[in-house]
Amino acid sequence: MRPRGYPGGGVILLERIEADVLIPGHGDVVKNGCVVFDGPTIAYAGTIEGAPKASGAKTRSVAAVMPGLWDCHGHFMGLRTADVEEGARTPLAVMAARTTADAARCLQAGFTSVREVGGLGIFLARAVNEGSVPGPHIYAAGGMISPTGGHGDLHSYPLDFTHEVLERTQMSALADGVPECLKAVRSMLRLNARVIKICASGGVASEVDHPMHQEFSEEELRAIVEEAGRAERIVAAHCHGKPGIMAALRAGCRTIEHGTYLDEEAADLFLEKKAILVPTRFIIDRLAKSAQAMGAPDYILRKIVPVVGRHEEALRLAVRKGLRIAAGTDIITTGVTGYADWGQSAFELTNLRDAGMKPLQAIEAATATAPLTLGPQAPKSGQLREGYDADVLALAKNPVQDLDALTEPANVRTIWKGGKLVKDLGA
Repeated sequence: MRPRGYPGGGVILLERIEADVLIPGHGDVVKNGCVVFDGPTIAYAGTIEGAPKASGAKTRSVAAVMPGLWDCHGHFMGLRTADVEEGARTPLAVMAARTTADAARCLQAGFTSVREVGGLGIFLARAVNEGSVPGPHIYAAGGMISPTGGHGDLHSYPLDFTHEVLERTQMSALADGVPECLKAVRSMLRLNARVIKICASGGVASEVDHPMHQEFSEEELRAIVEEAGRAERIVAAHCHGKPGIMAALRAGCRTIEHGTYLDEEAADLFLEKKAILVPTRFIIDRLAKSAQAMGAPDYILRKIVPVVGRHEEALRLAVRKGLRIAAGTDIITTGVTGYADWGQSAFELTNLRDAGMKPLQAIEAATATAPLTLGPQAPKSGQLREGYDADVLALAKNPVQDLDALTEPANVRTIWKGGKLVKDLGA
């Protein structure tokens, strides 16, 4: 083995992984597969027979090898309950400290990348990248942009106080009219946001707005998309209701988050625009079953009832129609509660399977498709291919045969992030 320095700390070792099955992220499974890397990128992925000789490499024999997983919709907020107003009452340093533990749990579960669409991830990413704390690659939006009174507002508080809280926590930024929308986009770009997140409809975890209602006007949506596009960022649109879905797609938003009231017409527009759906079935299912135990306020308990069944129908339709789908959970809470925690992101894959996806399709939604939710900012990630990031998982079980295996972190025996060994439970 030839150790070399790694910018984030530790050493990188020449690795050769031989597996009963190699899951490339996109395409068919390769039997008797092999992956070789010496540094942050993959040098070879294919059959054992075709693998180059790697003198001095440490060879590992495993049941399955696959790309590191992505959660394409998460929030590092450090909130102990599903009540987002908790952020107004909690010191920022406390929330930030909690997110460091959440990031470590996420990584240890096999999720080497997170697209963080509102929260402290914009700052947490810096600490992870410099090697101060362990965590996944974080591609963050900063605050999600919402109109006043919309899904990103804290409706129970005075508006001036709400502005202060939102700026401090980066939960969201309120903007009304084209000039304010442009400034909000530029403010997120100033923080080095890798994606711009907006609220195109009302939501469930906010008090006054209705999930069906469109929030931004089409003029505002176009201005946001155009401004983001100048900086080579795509726009991710939180959207439940059909009017918001249609308006966001027409304006050029590249991803729709949730998509509860998707129908045939909206699905056809998705296909025409080549957009991506990030359905977040995980959080909707968990809130429907455990909202009260998760500390959700009464308005969430009330709103989730009509949403849960309709969302299942929409997701099944999206799978049948062949929409491009990326896996994301919408986790917002911190700690180990057993309800919706960082470290449980793989349950979204089983949710996608239950909606009609084959296991290999669900895996692709969390690997090869996932980076596409960043548009031009996408890294070469999510696939076991030469030249791609060496974010690699060695597994004790084949998830194509048993997708539930991914939901148990103990089955993820070894993890490399950018070629760096970050977890090793042995064979």
